[in-house]
Amino acid sequence: MNPDVALLKEAAHEAGKLALDYRKRGLKIWSKGEAGPVTDADQAVDALLQERLRAARPGYGWLSEETADSPERLRHERIFVVDPIDGTVAFMKSKPWWTVALAVIENGKPTAAVIFAPALGECFEAAAGEGALLNGEPIQASDTDSLEDAAMLAPANLFDQPMWPEKWPVMRFDKRNSIAYRLALVGAGAFDAAMALSPKWDWDVAAGALIAEEGGARCTDHLGRPYHFNRPDPRQPSLVCAAPALHPLILKRCAPISLPDLL
Repeated sequence: MNPDVALLKEAAHEAGKLALDYRKRGLKIWSKGEAGPVTDADQAVDALLQERLRAARPGYGWLSEETADSPERLRHERIFVVDPIDGTVAFMKSKPWWTVALAVIENGKPTAAVIFAPALGECFEAAAGEGALLNGEPIQASDTDSLEDAAMLAPANLFDQPMWPEKWPVMRFDKRNSIAYRLALVGAGAFDAAMALSPKWDWDVAAGALIAEEGGARCTDHLGRPYHFNRPDPRQPSLVCAAPALHPLILKRCAPISLPDLL
C-alpha cells in the first residue's frame, strides 16, 4: 500500500471512531455563519488528525476546514488537505452520509486520498496512478453515455434555471450531504455524475477528485478545467464529476455559463 494512503487510512478510522463517540455523548453545536454549523466533534477530529498526520509527516503543510488558514502551507511541496467531518448536518442528524475526507497534495495535484464513511462502514482509497478501492475492492465508474435517465447527485432545481440555453433531459436525482462522498460514489459507478455550480473548497473536493478519477471518472470545473490545489485562495470555481462518456455531454451544456452567472 502507498505509505501516505496507509497513513491516511489509519487516521481516518481513528477519526471516525472519535466522531461517533462525540455524537453518542451529545454534541455541542454552534454556527460559523455562512459556512454553516459546526460541532465540538468537528474540532476534536481536526485536532486528532493534526496530531497524527503532522507527527508522521512533519515536512507536509496543512489545510483543513476547521483550522485557520495560513500562507505557510504555500511553502510546502506536499500538504495534507483535510475535512474532519464532511457533511456535518447529516452527522448532527444521525444520518449516515458524512465522511472523514483526507488527501495529500503534491505540487497542486492529489497523490493519495481516503474517504471514510464511519456510519456506513465504507472506506474509499486511492493513490495517483494506482486505481481506487472501496473496502479493498477495485471500483470503476459507470459506462453511462446518455444524460437521459442518468443518476445525478445534484439538486433537481439546478437544472430548471433560466440560465440554461437547452432544456435538460429527464434524469434521476439524489442527495448525499458529503461532497467528498458524492465524488467517490461517481468513481465507484453507484451514480453517473455529481454537479455543483458554486465554488467549493479544496477540502471538499481534493480527496474525492482523486478517487473518482482513479475509478475512471472525470472531475473538473464546469468549463472542463482541471483542478489545481493549494493555491493562495483554496477554492475551485465549480464541480462536474461524471462517468467518462457523460462528462463531455455535461460540459457542452455548461459551456455558455459564465462564472459571474454563478457567483
